[in-house]
Amino acid sequence: MNNVPVDPLLKEIAACFAKQGKQAYLVGGAVRDLLLGKKPADWDLASDAKPEDLMSMFRHVIPTGIKHGTVTVLYKGISVEVTAFRSESGYTDGRRPDRVEYVSSIEEDLSRRDFTMNALAAELPSGRLVDPFGGAADIKNKTIRCVGRPADRFSEDGLRPMRALRFASQLGFSVEAETLDAVPGALGITAKISPERIRDEFEKIVASGRPSAALLLMEKTGLLELLFPDLAQCRPVEQKGCHRYDVLGHSILACDFAARKGYSQTVRLAALLHDLGKKATLRIDPDGTRTFYQHEKESVRLARNILRQYRYPNAAIDAVAHLIGEHMFHYTEDWGDAAVRRFIVRAGEENLGELFRLRFADAFGTAGLDPAADFLLPLINRVEDVLSQNRAFSLKDLAVSGKDLIASGIKPGKHMGIILNELLEAVLDDPALNTREKLLEIAGNINKRY
Repeated sequence: MNNVPVDPLLKEIAACFAKQGKQAYLVGGAVRDLLLGKKPADWDLASDAKPEDLMSMFRHVIPTGIKHGTVTVLYKGISVEVTAFRSESGYTDGRRPDRVEYVSSIEEDLSRRDFTMNALAAELPSGRLVDPFGGAADIKNKTIRCVGRPADRFSEDGLRPMRALRFASQLGFSVEAETLDAVPGALGITAKISPERIRDEFEKIVASGRPSAALLLMEKTGLLELLFPDLAQCRPVEQKGCHRYDVLGHSILACDFAARKGYSQTVRLAALLHDLGKKATLRIDPDGTRTFYQHEKESVRLARNILRQYRYPNAAIDAVAHLIGEHMFHYTEDWGDAAVRRFIVRAGEENLGELFRLRFADAFGTAGLDPAADFLLPLINRVEDVLSQNRAFSLKDLAVSGKDLIASGIKPGKHMGIILNELLEAVLDDPALNTREKLLEIAGNINKRY
């Protein structure tokens, strides 16, 4: 393909450059996406116009990265990042160039980019493809290849190795051998990258259609041990019994299943991290039986540590940790309604769907087979039945409040909270007790103990 389609709005923007005698090229991921037949998520342009030129060419310009020759142009409701043709040198922090120099041609600008599939440009407004490094052929062949020597590209930016593997998951491409072989040598540079940038790449891997493509390559190249050692160290932990895979293989399969089913990011993360505690809790009985008693508690601790390390929001950490902590429920037909109600309270009614989805993923990871059609169905039916009959699953659902207890003569204090919790336990056992009269009577009897 010698040309790529150009959006009419981009042609309008290109006309503004042409009026000032300046060149404009669509670059990077947008060109790659067009060649893949996808709609680009955003537009990045490269130009021989300097930031100060752009300030006068467009009415609304934000100096988002002016130190490195980048501004954001706001035009008819869209934002377009425009960077002057440039070369880069010196990467002391393993991420950003120490020096940026403007250059005169798009070919020179493309030579500083990471992978051939991203070192493409489309001249505007014609859409003529500029491809000095064979990126179009690599896209056609589904290959991720560095521009020039991979060791040089990775030494410039320690995030690039993880980006290469992330693209493997996102695009379904393979990483060219020389590029993959250069990853281990760049681990020291990657170690300099900020936790936030690692998190962003990791999030994209987990959100991809097949996280295993990147995760297995991360393990092979040492990136997993560097960045997520607690996860990497699950590889040699055999499970035996009904489990076909070791803990890492099981966890990656569970994450892949969650991705295939389109589950939320919370479930995907929980699926990947839910068995982290099995290494620490492994016990082997004299007969060879392996147990992991209360591994979910250790898994919660380790998952929280990982997510905190990579600066996840507290709400996201709590949501993942809660699913991991509750994923070991074991339903049997002899559960009474009270047991079902307590399960709902412990899990949280709002979390039940996500918890069931995690268990589906967990079950897939056991043998690599989709769970049976009726897997969890008996419990799900019981839960739905109980929810339709009874709504007293928290203190706010009780027929009495703290004010009612005070009015009945119970003095406020720490013991009032204990009384309210005991009332909730009574109602979980027998929903018929959830009336004002009965609860006040029970509360009075409990209060006599204080």
